[in-house]
Parts: sequence; structure tokens; C-alpha cells
Amino acid sequence: MIQQNCILVGAPMDSGKRSRGCLMGPDAYRTAGLATALTDLGHSVTDSGNVAPAPFTPGQHPKLYALEETVAWTQALADAAEAAFHEGLPIFMGGDHALASGTVLGAMRYAQAQNRPLFVLWLDAHSDFHTPESTDSGNLHGTPLGYVTGREGFDAFPNLPYALPHDNIAIIGLRSVDAAERAALQKTTIQRVDMREIDETGIATPLNAFLEKVAAVNGMLHVSLDVDFLDPSVAPAVGTTVPGGATVREGHLVMEMLHDSGLITSMDLVELNPFLDERGRTARLMVDLTASAFGRRVFDRPTRAY
Repeated sequence: MIQQNCILVGAPMDSGKRSRGCLMGPDAYRTAGLATALTDLGHSVTDSGNVAPAPFTPGQHPKLYALEETVAWTQALADAAEAAFHEGLPIFMGGDHALASGTVLGAMRYAQAQNRPLFVLWLDAHSDFHTPESTDSGNLHGTPLGYVTGREGFDAFPNLPYALPHDNIAIIGLRSVDAAERAALQKTTIQRVDMREIDETGIATPLNAFLEKVAAVNGMLHVSLDVDFLDPSVAPAVGTTVPGGATVREGHLVMEMLHDSGLITSMDLVELNPFLDERGRTARLMVDLTASAFGRRVFDRPTRAY
């Protein structure tokens, strides 16, 4: 097993939606033993603390929620991500999914400097492909993939070094996609894997196909894991619950396959809302999944007493 220097970066971002609680996520991961789980696997771990947003002045918008704060987080997280890549393999502890606008932007900048293509694996019930114009809710945690792929309407956000190619993205676990997103996605070559496809063919087949694309061109791989990728019966601590999600077994399979591939270069852990958790079970499950992504095998999983 390749030993990594894992850089833990706290992103207590709570501006991507109106419901509060994700700002407690980074400390929940720390309390649930993320650093220990990684060091027990032989990795070195540096906790760089929490990022703070760049200075901003709140504004008033008829629809969008906390635009200026979200842009400020995007700026700060992009800079923090780019810096963390020079130290090791960054793991971003969120925080709502709007944080990926910053983490993916930072990964894009670093990948470009390394002259390597960046690929993004989006493990999520939602596609997060909205623009500021198309979102009905006005919650910007539904827009990060729209932003990094260069869709229109993100003039307030930092300039992209390039638009992330659609062929370099896979969204796995879909089961709640708005009509506007669906129409836009169907015009792209983004790999879209919904739960019906997973039920019919299994989760390994589409994931393998994507990983083969990454490996073929020596790509960097950013994995963005949303709590609502998992079924809410096993991961209740999320404000966007959608029944019918991935099982614990499917989640571990994905993570073990990612480890076997040796392709992960950065990772988001997003949308954990400890305020909605049950005795920390979701935080511990997310830590266990991360451990699987970094080398814990099926026989090594700890017994849990809840």
C-alpha cells in the first residue's frame, strides 16, 4: 500500500443552503477519529486547521442565498486547496457541497500546473449542475458542477483556468435531479449513473469504466463524497435526505475500488450536519468509508456498538 501524506483541511462552510449545521462538520470528523483512522493505516496526517472565507460584504438578492459569502469561501478554499497539494493529498472536511466550487477550482489550477488532466468523481444523490439562474431554491450548494464546467451565470465567482471537460466527470448515485438540471445534463457527455442503473448492473461496472479513463491518461482524481450518496437509514445526518441511496456495502465497495486504483489525489467529505446525527453514527460511517478509500480492507472493519 502506498503511504500518503494526508492533509486534513477543515471547511466549516454553511452558506450553500439555508439550513444550518454543516459548519460543525470538520470538528465532527475530528471527534470521530479521522486522523487516527488514517495513521493506523500507516499514512502520515497533518491537520491544517480550518479555512476561513475571504473578506466579503453581504448583499441582497431576490433569489440567491449568501452569494457573497459563498464566493468568499470559493476564493479561500481554492487557494487552500492549491497550497495543500504541494504538501500531500488534501482531504477537505466540510461543510456543505458548495465548498467543492473552491476545492475543485484549486485542484484544476494544480493539475494544470502539473500538466495533468483532472477528473472528478461526484458521489451524490444530486447532480449539483444548476446555475445561479436555473436554481429554484437559490441554494448554491446545488451549483458547483455547473460552475467548474463553465456554465453561464457565475460572473461573481473566481475565473476558471479552463472549463472542466464533461468527459472528465462521473456522477454516481443520482436519484433527485431537477428538471432544469436534467435538460442541461442530457446535452453533455458527463457520465451519469442513477440508482436504477446501480440496481440493474451493480455499482462496480460504471465505476470501473470511469477509473479506466482516468488511468489511461495519468489523470488526477478528485473524489467528492456527499453524505446523501448513502441511504438516509444508515446516514441520517444530512439536510437533503433522499430515500433509496447506496448501502453501506456499496459505499465500502466504491471506496475499496478507489484505493485499489491508486488514483485518488484529493477528496471532499461534504454535507455532514452533526445537528441531525444519531449519536455520531453518520460521522463514524464517513470516517470508515474514508479509511476504506485509503487502504482498510473488508476484514479489517471495526465492530460498532451504537
